[in-house]
Amino acid sequence: MPHLTIATTASHAPMGAQVYEREIAARAAAQLARLDEVRIGEGQTGEVRPSGGGRWEVDELVARSLRSPLAGTRRLPIGWLSTASAASRRSVGRALYRRGAVVHRMDLVLPPAPGVDVVTIHDVVSWRYEDESAPVRAAAEEARRADAVVCVSQFSAQEAVDLLGVRDPHVVHNGVDPRYGTAAPLSAEQTAALGITGPYLLHAGGASTRKNLEGLAGAWPAIRSARPDVTLVLSGPPHTRRTKLFADLPGTLLVGRLPDDVMPGLVAGAAAVVVPSHYEGFGLPALEAMATGTPVVAAATSSLPEVVGDGGILVEPTPAKLAEAVEWALSGDREITTLAAAGRERARAFTWERSAAGHAAVWRTVGGPA
Repeated sequence: MPHLTIATTASHAPMGAQVYEREIAARAAAQLARLDEVRIGEGQTGEVRPSGGGRWEVDELVARSLRSPLAGTRRLPIGWLSTASAASRRSVGRALYRRGAVVHRMDLVLPPAPGVDVVTIHDVVSWRYEDESAPVRAAAEEARRADAVVCVSQFSAQEAVDLLGVRDPHVVHNGVDPRYGTAAPLSAEQTAALGITGPYLLHAGGASTRKNLEGLAGAWPAIRSARPDVTLVLSGPPHTRRTKLFADLPGTLLVGRLPDDVMPGLVAGAAAVVVPSHYEGFGLPALEAMATGTPVVAAATSSLPEVVGDGGILVEPTPAKLAEAVEWALSGDREITTLAAAGRERARAFTWERSAAGHAAVWRTVGGPA
């Protein structure tokens, strides 16, 4: 019976990569089972049988550091693994994973499997930006040796090819939580509890250099002048860069990291969502906004045009261009309504079921029974 191990690391502040891990792991067994069902007889429906080799077994390995209080299934010297040689990491992998399993490493810090090794590369920001986590020393070499590399966008796949020397990566787009497609705006009481009154522009996500919060901060005075009734709401884990840029700007509100069950309503109630990033491996905040039918202003950079398509406003992420685009998004122009509807329709194609099915096809190709 073929066996799949989905390997991840525990995180104290889950973000987009952890959403991906959770959603794919939750659907892995079901999608592999669907691939293993063979229709009997052309034209017949509803009758299935397992393919040769039987059902897959699926388990999850959640690694945490030696002293971490986070939940997990195995403890590993995470810091040491980040700088260890490829040979040392292979030794750990031989002891860590079940023999004969297809192992999908969803975090590059985890050591490679001795058998079938699959790895996800969301982006190459560790190699491109100094304020991101330092790259795992052996990651590029291991990615080149892997049986399969999964990338979440065509853009990130090309980055993996160009910068890391990966050959023939598989592109499997992320999905969007179905709650965004049905979300109603937060109630007046809920927004008031967050300190929000009146219409608001929303930015949700991290605050590293590539997120281009400097561009948004530079754009805000012009937006504020044109629309003094609108508040700029910034959601995300506390970060000194965000605080320094926005804490003293009139009309801005930092609400911190909010629970997952609050975010769909916060996004749905926004007058617009702005994603000014210089670099994204995928761009989940833009897709989430599109799914709610909220107008999106996004940078015409990296993976964002691939995700947003004709479902939002794509601009050069300079302060002047961002201000102009946001002012239009907030104007009530009929074309903005049309764009938002197109974004909502486009978002329907990005489901986690479809993403998990794409992953299952990769697992079956590299490690399934003949």
